[in-house]
This record gives sequence, C-alpha cells and structure tokens, in this order.
Amino acid sequence: MLACHAYIELNPVRAGMVPHPAEYRWSSYRANAQGEIDSLITPHPSVLGLGQTAEQRCRHYRELFHRTLEPALLDQIRHTTHSGLVLGTDRFQQQVAELLGRRTTPGRPGRKPKGD
Repeated sequence: MLACHAYIELNPVRAGMVPHPAEYRWSSYRANAQGEIDSLITPHPSVLGLGQTAEQRCRHYRELFHRTLEPALLDQIRHTTHSGLVLGTDRFQQQVAELLGRRTTPGRPGRKPKGD
C-alpha cells in the first residue's frame, strides 16, 4: 500500500507538473509527510502503522520518498491500474472481486470454450 501511496504522490512529479509532491495542490503528501491538517484526508492504516506518534509517522512517510520505486513494481502498478485489475494479496483481490461483482485478476488467455 505504501508503494502505491508513493506512486500516486509522485505522478505529478513524473509528469513535470511540480518538482516535489508537496507542491501539488491535490496531493496528500503534505498531510502524510508534513502533518498538515486536511479535513479531506483520512490516514490509511498503513500510514498510521509507520509510527506511534504523528511526528514518527511523518518522518517515516518522508523516508519513503528517499528511495526510488523499483522499475518492476512501477510496471506492476501501471499494468494493474491500466487493466482495471486489483493489486494486492490474493485475499484482498478476492474481497474486492466480491464487492464489485467482477473479476479483479487477469483471466486465462484465449477464448472461452464453446458450451454444448
């Protein structure tokens, strides 16, 4: 989940819209990394798990941006989102599939067998 946070927060940077995620108006970076209060932001449990205090959570969240995301992970996130699929554990994918009433993982390649 935290990799997805970083991916989303860095999209405007990769697009050349801003030099830093804190400068993008619609980013949650300022709330998650700098502790800025925003009534639109509810911290995800993965962010809350970064530390016991708000200061610790902000520090650890900022540290996520000191590392670059692995190219394979970027590709996986992009492929999943562009395909309308779900990235996560098998259990999470199954839960989302049940909620949406549709497949959330890649299907088998090829045509479905003809029924009799």
